[in-house]
Amino acid sequence: MPLFGKTFSPKKTPPRKCASLSNLHSLDRSTREIELGLEYGTPTMNLAGQSLKFENGQWVAESGSFTGDRREMQRLRKRNQQLEEENNLLRLKVDILLDMLSETTAESHLMEKELEELKNRSRRRK
Repeated sequence: MPLFGKTFSPKKTPPRKCASLSNLHSLDRSTREIELGLEYGTPTMNLAGQSLKFENGQWVAESGSFTGDRREMQRLRKRNQQLEEENNLLRLKVDILLDMLSETTAESHLMEKELEELKNRSRRRK
């Protein structure tokens, strides 16, 4: 016989709710499209009056939508090539400057080491 009342009896926990009763998440994409009618098509956007669509990981201008001038395209391609060449030249210059800096730093360390050795020799002689 318990001293203070009933024996310890925890309450039963309520059953958990299922996250989703639908099995659509287990279906592959084509089956889901058939079942739900989801046909998104390719993503498209308009940028500066030009219509672009996303195909095979690249944004491609839709046929017939380009309203730009061919001379403008050639000028832009030429300018792009010039900038790439200039960029390559500047990278080469940076590499050369880094080589010169490392060479000068190494020579400076050698001279400092030689100077320390000469100071140590002159102190020993005195």
